[in-house]
Amino acid sequence: MGDLLNAFAVAGKSALGFQAVFFALLAIGLNVHFGYTGLLNFGQIAFAMLGGFGIAISVTQWGWNFWVGVLVGLAASVVLALLLGLPTLRLRADYLAIATIAAAEGLRLLFRSVSASPVTGGTRGLAAFNGDFIALAPWDTSRRYSVLGTRWSGGELWVALVGWVLVALMCLLVWLLMRSPWGRVLKAIREDEDAVRALGKNVYLYKMQSLVLGGMIGALGGMVYVVATGAANPDQFQNANTFLAYTALILGGAARVLGPVVGAIILLFVVQFADTALRALIENGIIPGELLSSTDVAQIRFVLVGLGLMLLLVFRPQGIFGDRREVMLDAR
Repeated sequence: MGDLLNAFAVAGKSALGFQAVFFALLAIGLNVHFGYTGLLNFGQIAFAMLGGFGIAISVTQWGWNFWVGVLVGLAASVVLALLLGLPTLRLRADYLAIATIAAAEGLRLLFRSVSASPVTGGTRGLAAFNGDFIALAPWDTSRRYSVLGTRWSGGELWVALVGWVLVALMCLLVWLLMRSPWGRVLKAIREDEDAVRALGKNVYLYKMQSLVLGGMIGALGGMVYVVATGAANPDQFQNANTFLAYTALILGGAARVLGPVVGAIILLFVVQFADTALRALIENGIIPGELLSSTDVAQIRFVLVGLGLMLLLVFRPQGIFGDRREVMLDAR
């Protein structure tokens, strides 16, 4: 029982920590793209990488202020959205999907290449750029604090607090925008863009605006991640993170303001709880080592998450908070 309570506490920390904030922001951006506009963006992690490296490069390589780095990261995400959207948004959705997933992997390989090492640090990445942000914490960041049965450093608490405030602000922004005429046009585009075009709306422009907005929100997620870890490495930004963000979005419910946030919290909790609980059961001999070893747990936990997601899609395809009448999982 003690091991399971410990697993619950560790999972709770993971579900409230910076990784949950990271996936929540990625999923909120994808919610703007996919949930409200019907855009298939499979390269959201590229926007996060540009956001994170915007800060890291600005501070460590160019000697600029931390907050200038935030602006650089946001500007880089806007440029990427324009470069991806200009040639693809006039075409079918699958072209955007192909372009975004290719761009995300291409950027990662470029950032870790030898030729980019003087700027990005290559495979080693960049570090020691979050000091100005951590110094803003109103408490002692060198101490450790007990929260919900787990130990948090002062820096972890500060990043988590700011991160969740940022998530709340982005949710409020999305809520306000989707209640506006602009948001109603986006949802109409998702349903039938030909009808929207027939009413005289510039569908291409609205799609571009949606792609830019969701990309900037994803860039904020990347900033939170690198500030929390204190390092920016290209290999932290694998394409698998985009699909985990989609998992959080579908789990919570697409086209719902709080769906991505709840989905990210549940996803991180389940993954971490499965990891910690399975390792405890193996160590105590409850699960025989011949049946499952500790080295297999990292893969098994995602198998369990995948099975749960399959059951969710069978019995409630709209997600926990989604509306079957509104969401379209076969976005055009």
